[in-house]
Amino acid sequence: MAVAVAALALAGWQWFETRQKLADLQQEVSRQLSDFDTGNKEERGAQKQTREQLEALQAKLGAFEGRFTEFQAQTEALKALNQDIARGREEATLLEVEQAITLAGQQLQLAGNVPVAVLALQTADSRLARLDRPAHLPLRKALARDLERLNALPFVDIPGVSLRLEQLIHGIDKLPLTAYGRPVEKVEPLKSAPVVPWWQRTGGEVWQELKGLVRIQRFDREDPALLAPGQGYFLRENLKLRLLNARLALFSRDQWTYRNELKVAQEWLSKYFDTNDKAVATEQAMLRQMSAAEINVELPNLNETQAALRSLRQGRDKR
Repeated sequence: MAVAVAALALAGWQWFETRQKLADLQQEVSRQLSDFDTGNKEERGAQKQTREQLEALQAKLGAFEGRFTEFQAQTEALKALNQDIARGREEATLLEVEQAITLAGQQLQLAGNVPVAVLALQTADSRLARLDRPAHLPLRKALARDLERLNALPFVDIPGVSLRLEQLIHGIDKLPLTAYGRPVEKVEPLKSAPVVPWWQRTGGEVWQELKGLVRIQRFDREDPALLAPGQGYFLRENLKLRLLNARLALFSRDQWTYRNELKVAQEWLSKYFDTNDKAVATEQAMLRQMSAAEINVELPNLNETQAALRSLRQGRDKR
Protein backbone atom coordinates (compact mmCIF):
# COMPACT_ATOMS: atom_id res chain seq x y z
CA MET A 1 0.00 0.00 0.00
CA ALA A 2 2.78 2.37 0.84
CA VAL A 3 4.42 1.68 -2.47
CA ALA A 4 1.09 2.15 -4.25
CA VAL A 5 0.43 5.36 -2.40
CA ALA A 6 3.94 6.60 -3.18
CA ALA A 7 3.52 5.67 -6.81
CA LEU A 8 0.17 7.37 -6.89
CA ALA A 9 1.59 10.50 -5.29
CA LEU A 10 4.49 10.50 -7.73
CA ALA A 11 2.13 10.10 -10.64
CA GLY A 12 -0.06 12.94 -9.32
CA TRP A 13 2.93 15.19 -8.94
CA GLN A 14 4.13 14.38 -12.45
CA TRP A 15 0.62 15.02 -13.82
CA PHE A 16 0.44 18.32 -11.98
CA GLU A 17 3.87 19.33 -13.24
CA THR A 18 3.02 18.24 -16.79
CA ARG A 19 -0.22 20.17 -16.62
CA GLN A 20 1.64 23.22 -15.36
CA LYS A 21 4.11 22.92 -18.23
CA LEU A 22 1.29 22.49 -20.71
CA ALA A 23 -0.40 25.61 -19.32
CA ASP A 24 2.83 27.54 -19.62
CA LEU A 25 3.38 26.19 -23.10
CA GLN A 26 -0.19 27.13 -24.04
CA GLN A 27 0.32 30.64 -22.72
CA GLU A 28 3.60 30.93 -24.64
CA VAL A 29 1.93 29.65 -27.81
CA SER A 30 -0.98 32.06 -27.29
CA ARG A 31 1.45 34.91 -26.73
CA GLN A 32 3.43 33.96 -29.85
CA LEU A 33 0.23 33.61 -31.85
CA SER A 34 -0.89 37.01 -30.59
CA ASP A 35 2.49 38.50 -31.49
CA PHE A 36 2.36 36.82 -34.88
CA ASP A 37 -1.17 38.12 -35.48
CA THR A 38 -0.06 41.63 -34.51
CA GLY A 39 3.02 41.37 -36.74
CA ASN A 40 0.87 40.00 -39.53
CA LYS A 41 -1.49 42.95 -39.21
CA GLU A 42 1.42 45.37 -39.19
CA GLU A 43 2.92 43.60 -42.20
CA ARG A 44 -0.40 43.78 -44.04
CA GLY A 45 -0.57 47.49 -43.20
CA ALA A 46 2.98 48.00 -44.40
CA GLN A 47 2.24 46.03 -47.56
CA LYS A 48 -0.85 48.15 -48.15
CA GLN A 49 1.14 51.32 -47.60
CA THR A 50 3.85 50.02 -49.88
CA ARG A 51 1.27 49.21 -52.56
CA GLU A 52 -0.20 52.69 -52.22
CA GLN A 53 3.25 54.28 -52.50
CA LEU A 54 4.04 52.05 -55.47
CA GLU A 55 0.80 53.05 -57.18
CA ALA A 56 1.59 56.74 -56.51
CA LEU A 57 5.09 56.27 -57.89
CA GLN A 58 3.69 54.50 -60.95
CA ALA A 59 1.26 57.39 -61.48
CA LYS A 60 4.10 59.90 -61.14
CA LEU A 61 6.26 57.81 -63.46
CA GLY A 62 3.48 57.79 -66.06
CA ALA A 63 3.11 61.55 -65.79
CA PHE A 64 6.88 61.95 -66.06
CA GLU A 65 6.98 59.68 -69.10
CA GLY A 66 4.23 61.79 -70.70
CA ARG A 67 6.11 65.00 -69.96
CA PHE A 68 9.36 63.44 -71.17
CA THR A 69 7.68 62.42 -74.44
CA GLU A 70 6.31 65.95 -74.79
CA PHE A 71 9.76 67.36 -74.01
CA GLN A 72 11.33 65.11 -76.65
CA ALA A 73 8.77 66.30 -79.20
CA GLN A 74 9.48 69.94 -78.32
CA THR A 75 13.23 69.27 -78.49
CA GLU A 76 12.89 67.76 -81.95
CA ALA A 77 10.78 70.71 -83.06
CA LEU A 78 13.32 73.19 -81.66
CA LYS A 79 16.14 71.28 -83.29
CA ALA A 80 14.36 71.38 -86.64
CA LEU A 81 13.62 75.08 -86.18
CA ASN A 82 17.25 75.75 -85.27
CA GLN A 83 18.42 73.88 -88.35
CA ASP A 84 16.01 75.90 -90.50
CA ILE A 85 17.26 79.14 -88.93
CA ALA A 86 20.88 78.06 -89.44
CA ARG A 87 20.19 77.18 -93.08
CA GLY A 88 18.39 80.50 -93.54
CA ARG A 89 21.26 82.40 -91.92
CA GLU A 90 23.79 80.55 -94.06
CA GLU A 91 21.73 81.24 -97.18
CA ALA A 92 21.46 84.94 -96.30
CA THR A 93 25.21 85.11 -95.66
CA LEU A 94 25.94 83.43 -98.99
CA LEU A 95 23.69 85.96 -100.71
CA GLU A 96 25.67 88.79 -99.06
CA VAL A 97 28.92 87.16 -100.16
CA GLU A 98 27.64 86.80 -103.72
CA GLN A 99 26.57 90.46 -103.80
CA ALA A 100 29.96 91.58 -102.47
CA ILE A 101 31.82 89.54 -105.10
CA THR A 102 29.55 90.91 -107.85
CA LEU A 103 30.15 94.46 -106.61
CA ALA A 104 33.91 93.91 -106.62
CA GLY A 105 33.79 92.62 -110.21
CA GLN A 106 31.73 95.60 -111.33
CA GLN A 107 34.06 98.08 -109.67
CA LEU A 108 37.06 96.50 -111.38
CA GLN A 109 35.50 96.22 -114.86
CA LEU A 110 33.52 99.46 -115.03
CA ALA A 111 35.27 101.95 -112.76
CA GLY A 112 38.65 100.34 -112.13
CA ASN A 113 38.21 101.15 -108.44
CA VAL A 114 40.64 98.77 -106.77
CA PRO A 115 40.16 99.97 -103.13
CA VAL A 116 36.39 99.43 -103.27
CA ALA A 117 36.88 95.99 -104.86
CA VAL A 118 39.37 95.03 -102.12
CA LEU A 119 36.95 96.21 -99.42
CA ALA A 120 34.10 94.19 -100.96
CA LEU A 121 36.19 91.00 -101.12
CA GLN A 122 37.38 91.48 -97.53
CA THR A 123 33.75 91.86 -96.45
CA ALA A 124 32.83 88.63 -98.24
CA ASP A 125 35.70 86.77 -96.55
CA SER A 126 34.70 88.05 -93.09
CA ARG A 127 31.12 86.85 -93.67
CA LEU A 128 32.38 83.38 -94.58
CA ALA A 129 34.68 83.34 -91.54
CA ARG A 130 31.68 83.85 -89.24
CA LEU A 131 29.97 80.74 -90.64
CA ASP A 132 33.14 78.61 -90.25
CA ARG A 133 32.03 75.81 -92.61
CA PRO A 134 34.53 73.37 -94.16
CA ALA A 135 32.57 73.55 -97.44
CA HIS A 136 33.50 77.24 -97.76
CA LEU A 137 37.28 76.71 -97.69
CA PRO A 138 37.71 76.60 -101.53
CA LEU A 139 35.86 79.89 -101.87
CA ARG A 140 37.91 81.49 -99.09
CA LYS A 141 41.15 80.33 -100.72
CA ALA A 142 40.06 81.85 -104.05
CA LEU A 143 39.19 85.11 -102.26
CA ALA A 144 42.60 85.16 -100.58
CA ARG A 145 44.41 84.73 -103.91
CA ASP A 146 42.37 87.48 -105.60
CA LEU A 147 42.97 89.82 -102.66
CA GLU A 148 46.70 89.15 -102.89
CA ARG A 149 46.69 90.00 -106.61
CA LEU A 150 44.72 93.21 -106.06
CA ASN A 151 46.92 94.36 -103.17
CA ALA A 152 50.01 93.83 -105.34
CA LEU A 153 48.77 96.31 -107.97
CA PRO A 154 50.32 99.80 -108.11
CA PHE A 155 48.11 102.34 -106.41
CA VAL A 156 46.24 104.72 -108.74
CA ASP A 157 44.26 107.36 -106.88
CA ILE A 158 41.47 107.76 -109.43
CA PRO A 159 39.06 109.56 -107.04
CA GLY A 160 41.86 111.90 -105.90
CA VAL A 161 42.88 112.80 -109.46
CA SER A 162 39.23 113.30 -110.39
CA LEU A 163 38.75 115.62 -107.42
CA ARG A 164 41.80 117.69 -108.39
CA LEU A 165 40.50 117.99 -111.95
CA GLU A 166 37.19 119.18 -110.58
CA GLN A 167 38.98 121.80 -108.48
CA LEU A 168 40.90 122.98 -111.56
CA ILE A 169 37.64 123.28 -113.54
CA HIS A 170 36.03 125.40 -110.81
CA GLY A 171 39.08 127.66 -110.60
CA ILE A 172 39.34 128.49 -114.31
CA ASP A 173 36.92 131.41 -114.09
CA LYS A 174 39.20 133.13 -111.56
CA LEU A 175 42.41 132.84 -113.63
CA PRO A 176 43.60 136.14 -115.14
CA LEU A 177 44.13 136.34 -118.90
CA THR A 178 47.38 137.71 -120.29
CA ALA A 179 47.34 141.51 -120.41
CA TYR A 180 47.73 143.05 -123.86
CA GLY A 181 47.71 146.62 -125.15
CA ARG A 182 48.46 149.56 -122.83
CA PRO A 183 48.74 148.41 -119.23
CA VAL A 184 46.25 149.82 -116.82
CA GLU A 185 47.85 152.61 -114.84
CA LYS A 186 47.42 152.64 -111.14
CA VAL A 187 45.30 155.47 -109.93
CA GLU A 188 47.15 157.31 -107.24
CA PRO A 189 45.25 159.33 -104.70
CA LEU A 190 45.12 163.02 -105.46
CA LYS A 191 47.39 165.15 -103.38
CA SER A 192 46.82 168.73 -102.60
CA ALA A 193 48.88 170.48 -105.29
CA PRO A 194 50.52 173.73 -104.49
CA VAL A 195 49.16 176.79 -106.17
CA VAL A 196 51.08 177.42 -109.42
CA PRO A 197 50.67 180.06 -112.09
CA TRP A 198 48.24 179.35 -114.92
CA TRP A 199 50.96 179.12 -117.53
CA GLN A 200 52.83 176.37 -115.58
CA ARG A 201 49.61 174.45 -115.08
CA THR A 202 48.73 174.67 -118.78
CA GLY A 203 52.25 173.56 -119.79
CA GLY A 204 52.04 170.53 -117.48
CA GLU A 205 48.74 169.41 -118.96
CA VAL A 206 50.09 169.71 -122.50
CA TRP A 207 53.14 167.64 -121.51
CA GLN A 208 50.95 164.87 -120.09
CA GLU A 209 48.95 164.74 -123.31
CA LEU A 210 52.13 164.52 -125.38
CA LYS A 211 53.44 161.65 -123.21
CA GLY A 212 50.21 159.76 -123.78
CA LEU A 213 50.78 159.78 -127.53
CA VAL A 214 53.98 157.73 -127.21
CA ARG A 215 54.18 154.04 -126.05
CA ILE A 216 57.38 152.08 -125.54
CA GLN A 217 57.11 148.31 -126.17
CA ARG A 218 59.69 145.51 -126.21
CA PHE A 219 59.98 143.27 -129.26
CA ASP A 220 62.67 140.89 -127.99
CA ARG A 221 60.08 138.46 -126.55
CA GLU A 222 56.96 136.71 -127.83
CA ASP A 223 53.83 138.81 -127.75
CA PRO A 224 50.92 137.43 -125.75
CA ALA A 225 48.05 136.01 -127.75
CA LEU A 226 45.36 138.60 -128.29
CA LEU A 227 41.69 137.81 -127.93
CA ALA A 228 38.76 139.62 -129.40
CA PRO A 229 36.34 141.17 -126.91
CA GLY A 230 34.04 138.49 -125.48
CA GLN A 231 36.28 135.59 -126.56
CA GLY A 232 37.63 135.10 -123.05
CA TYR A 233 34.37 133.44 -121.99
CA PHE A 234 34.58 130.86 -124.80
CA LEU A 235 38.25 130.25 -124.06
CA ARG A 236 37.48 129.42 -120.45
CA GLU A 237 34.55 127.14 -121.41
CA ASN A 238 36.67 125.27 -123.97
CA LEU A 239 39.38 124.80 -121.37
CA LYS A 240 36.78 123.37 -119.00
CA LEU A 241 35.67 120.96 -121.73
CA ARG A 242 39.26 119.80 -122.19
CA LEU A 243 39.57 119.05 -118.50
CA LEU A 244 36.19 117.29 -118.50
CA ASN A 245 37.34 115.11 -121.38
CA ALA A 246 40.48 114.30 -119.41
CA ARG A 247 38.29 113.34 -116.46
CA LEU A 248 36.17 111.01 -118.60
CA ALA A 249 39.34 109.45 -120.05
CA LEU A 250 40.56 108.96 -116.47
CA PHE A 251 37.46 106.94 -115.58
CA SER A 252 37.71 104.86 -118.76
CA ARG A 253 41.47 104.29 -118.29
CA ASP A 254 42.26 105.92 -121.65
CA GLN A 255 45.86 106.94 -121.06
CA TRP A 256 46.45 108.61 -124.47
CA THR A 257 43.32 110.81 -124.39
CA TYR A 258 43.93 111.70 -120.75
CA ARG A 259 47.47 112.94 -121.36
CA ASN A 260 46.62 114.65 -124.64
CA GLU A 261 43.79 116.69 -123.08
CA LEU A 262 45.99 117.71 -120.15
CA LYS A 263 48.77 118.71 -122.58
CA VAL A 264 46.41 120.95 -124.55
CA ALA A 265 45.16 122.49 -121.31
CA GLN A 266 48.75 123.27 -120.27
CA GLU A 267 49.45 124.89 -123.64
CA TRP A 268 46.37 127.08 -123.38
CA LEU A 269 47.29 128.14 -119.86
CA SER A 270 50.77 129.13 -121.04
CA LYS A 271 49.46 130.92 -124.13
CA TYR A 272 46.38 132.79 -122.97
CA PHE A 273 46.74 133.21 -119.20
CA ASP A 274 49.11 135.19 -117.05
CA THR A 275 51.80 132.69 -116.05
CA ASN A 276 53.17 135.12 -113.48
CA ASP A 277 49.98 134.77 -111.48
CA LYS A 278 50.24 132.35 -108.54
CA ALA A 279 46.94 130.60 -109.31
CA VAL A 280 47.92 129.96 -112.95
CA ALA A 281 51.32 128.62 -111.90
CA THR A 282 49.66 126.32 -109.37
CA GLU A 283 47.28 124.92 -111.99
CA GLN A 284 50.14 124.33 -114.41
CA ALA A 285 52.09 122.45 -111.74
CA MET A 286 49.07 120.30 -110.92
CA LEU A 287 48.50 119.52 -114.60
CA ARG A 288 52.15 118.48 -115.06
CA GLN A 289 51.93 116.23 -111.99
CA MET A 290 48.71 114.59 -113.16
CA SER A 291 50.06 114.09 -116.69
CA ALA A 292 52.91 112.00 -115.31
CA ALA A 293 50.51 109.61 -113.50
CA GLU A 294 49.95 106.14 -114.96
CA ILE A 295 46.24 105.37 -115.05
CA ASN A 296 46.15 102.41 -117.47
CA VAL A 297 46.94 99.59 -115.02
CA GLU A 298 45.94 96.09 -116.14
CA LEU A 299 43.44 94.85 -113.57
CA PRO A 300 42.95 91.16 -112.76
CA ASN A 301 39.57 89.49 -113.07
CA LEU A 302 37.71 87.54 -110.39
CA ASN A 303 37.09 84.42 -112.46
CA GLU A 304 38.56 82.08 -109.86
CA THR A 305 36.43 83.44 -107.04
CA GLN A 306 33.30 83.44 -109.17
CA ALA A 307 33.95 79.84 -110.25
CA ALA A 308 34.39 78.77 -106.61
CA LEU A 309 31.13 80.52 -105.71
CA ARG A 310 29.25 78.76 -108.53
CA SER A 311 30.69 75.42 -107.45
CA LEU A 312 29.54 76.03 -103.87
CA ARG A 313 26.06 76.96 -105.08
CA GLN A 314 25.78 73.82 -107.20
CA GLY A 315 26.88 71.66 -104.28
CA ARG A 316 24.18 73.17 -102.05
CA ASP A 317 21.49 72.76 -104.68
CA LYS A 318 22.22 69.03 -105.01
CA ARG A 319 21.61 68.44 -101.31
